[in-house]
Amino acid sequence: MSAFYFNPWDPEFRANPYPYYGALVDGPPKIIQLAGPIALVARYADVHAVLRGHKDFSSVRPANLEISQRGPFAGALTMLTSDPPVHTRLRRLVSRDFTPRRIAELEPRVRAITDDLLDKAARKGSLDVMADVANVLPVMVIAELLGVPSENYGKFKAWSDSVVAGGLGNTPAGSDLPAEFISATAELRAYFSEAIEQRRRNPGPDLVSALVVAHDDAEALSADELLALILLLLIAGNETTTNLIGNGMLALMRNPDQLALLRREPDLITDAVEEIVRYDGPVQGTVRFAHNAAKLADVEIPAGAGIFLLLAAANHDPARFPDPDRFDIKRDSNDHLGFGDGIHFCIGAPLARLEGAVAIGSMLSRFPHLAMADPDARLTYKGSFFLRGLAALPLAIG
Repeated sequence: MSAFYFNPWDPEFRANPYPYYGALVDGPPKIIQLAGPIALVARYADVHAVLRGHKDFSSVRPANLEISQRGPFAGALTMLTSDPPVHTRLRRLVSRDFTPRRIAELEPRVRAITDDLLDKAARKGSLDVMADVANVLPVMVIAELLGVPSENYGKFKAWSDSVVAGGLGNTPAGSDLPAEFISATAELRAYFSEAIEQRRRNPGPDLVSALVVAHDDAEALSADELLALILLLLIAGNETTTNLIGNGMLALMRNPDQLALLRREPDLITDAVEEIVRYDGPVQGTVRFAHNAAKLADVEIPAGAGIFLLLAAANHDPARFPDPDRFDIKRDSNDHLGFGDGIHFCIGAPLARLEGAVAIGSMLSRFPHLAMADPDARLTYKGSFFLRGLAALPLAIG
């Protein structure tokens, strides 16, 4: 078995973790010590088993985990941090807004927003994929679903970035939480606490109003759950799609044969999005907890251990994906784990796929001569390991 290295607080590791994944995939889970025992799970089969094994591998955070108590959810359970029956109840409440039919109805609006953003880029004569499109489109779409006024979009994106940058896996155990994280958390919670009261007095057709009704009429949500669920939808609904768009455009720029293929066959955009999520996933990993002792691939996982599920490593497992480090938009059987699996499969995956396909397809169609503005420039990534995304991606539009 190869020696391995895993340090999500190392800037070089975060900038490009893929060379390190091979050693992690080469064998069963590894147990390391951080604040306590952590199991690193990287092989596709093992990650898949944990994602589908919620009875043994729980999504509920330990009560003493500081970031759970002081984060945006303030210890309240969410779809991300709960098991059945709580998870089942919470997911059911929002599922109506993420059905295939509802997502299909959003496509004209997603295209209109994208076209407007690309018009602005064309007028200034350059395109920064992140600043001009990826940072803007997803937050506008999820904010409209939540009924957030357009003048607040930029503020919400800044808050979301600060929360993600200071979150689990980015702040070492025992370190103080960043001031920006604490401030953004407080401002997000204050804004939506007031929004909830406004919807209670004057409900509308938006998702926040629907969740307020569920809380008030059916007692399906506690007050803390209501606020936490809204914040989860805002943060998760924009950050991951932002990174999908950026990572995808970078992959295409670095693989000109695949870029040319997609230009020739634009109907491949759906397959291209799936390969982007597999190849350089916007979500590198997720966490579970062994509340009781368990066994995985003949490795004893002690009770109380945290489990880092390295989704991106699993998506580069050669036992599942031939030639896994090759970017191939025609890849067969692309059964990646980039959106998770099991009961926690990402409820927003259809929306992320739609926004990614529209944004990337529209940029390629609108600007037929796109190229890296400076092919030798060093790219920087935002301060997150679990949510991997570029800070900027400047392109020349020709």
